[in-house]
Amino acid sequence: MTFRRLLVVFFLFATGLQSAAQMTATVKARTDKTRILIGEPLQLSIEVQVPEKEPIRFVTIDSIAHFEWLEKPVVDTESNSNGTLLRGIYKITSFDSGRWVIPAFELSGGLRTDSIPVEVLFADFDPKADYHDIKDILEAKPETKNTAGWWFVAGGGFLLLLLLLYFFRKKKPAANTEKPVTGISPFDEAMKGLQVLQSGTIDPKTYHTSLAGIFRLYIFRKKGLLSLQETTDDLVLQVKELGLDKSSFDELVQALRLGDFVKFAKYLPGTSDNRQAFESIKKAIEVLEQIN
Repeated sequence: MTFRRLLVVFFLFATGLQSAAQMTATVKARTDKTRILIGEPLQLSIEVQVPEKEPIRFVTIDSIAHFEWLEKPVVDTESNSNGTLLRGIYKITSFDSGRWVIPAFELSGGLRTDSIPVEVLFADFDPKADYHDIKDILEAKPETKNTAGWWFVAGGGFLLLLLLLYFFRKKKPAANTEKPVTGISPFDEAMKGLQVLQSGTIDPKTYHTSLAGIFRLYIFRKKGLLSLQETTDDLVLQVKELGLDKSSFDELVQALRLGDFVKFAKYLPGTSDNRQAFESIKKAIEVLEQIN
């Protein structure tokens, strides 16, 4: 009887741990290689799993020491049974030889990825490989004419011509009429994130960080701006070129700067501040959606 009770308690405990893990956001980072040559592409992947009732957010990467960006990062989102999965792909390289570390990236709420060591080499040298001495220069033997080879070339060309005629006369396969499955649009994703953020109760720092993150992710997916890596000042300069009216632009800038003050513990916002920032971000997204 005692053994059965212990078994039941253990099962309930394990189930509770699994449920708690599924209700908590997770962030992971990995690379496709741990050793590259100078200038060789390296793919850094970051995945953020956000539960259904938590605000959608993603890590912010300004730069990585000793590494350079090769392409604009690509961030995709998809819905799954655990909420929303955000996956960012970063193509980077390094021109500094040595052993470097891609640092841990932080997600709001204190979650961090693991750091990743990467070795950058001048050449892929293997000290265990056999040593090959330089051989003497050999004189080239004069080529002898082979007239029989022309017959093989002519025969091969004739066979190739027959194959081309055969393939071109075949009927083309019917076009696939199945429509591709499209993911959630940037606007719908932003509205969903705002709805979840508004219905939840979180601390001011996480609230404003998530609010700015929703806007950054929207204009990254909608306009292609590198908003996830930019500072607020740089972001404001880019958004200014998108055609927002002065009132919406000024309110948006005020909301983003308020988020910076809260993030760095320079200001504790009130309920009215939070509501005004929320409405400013939402209004800016709606106006930008109508512009293009």
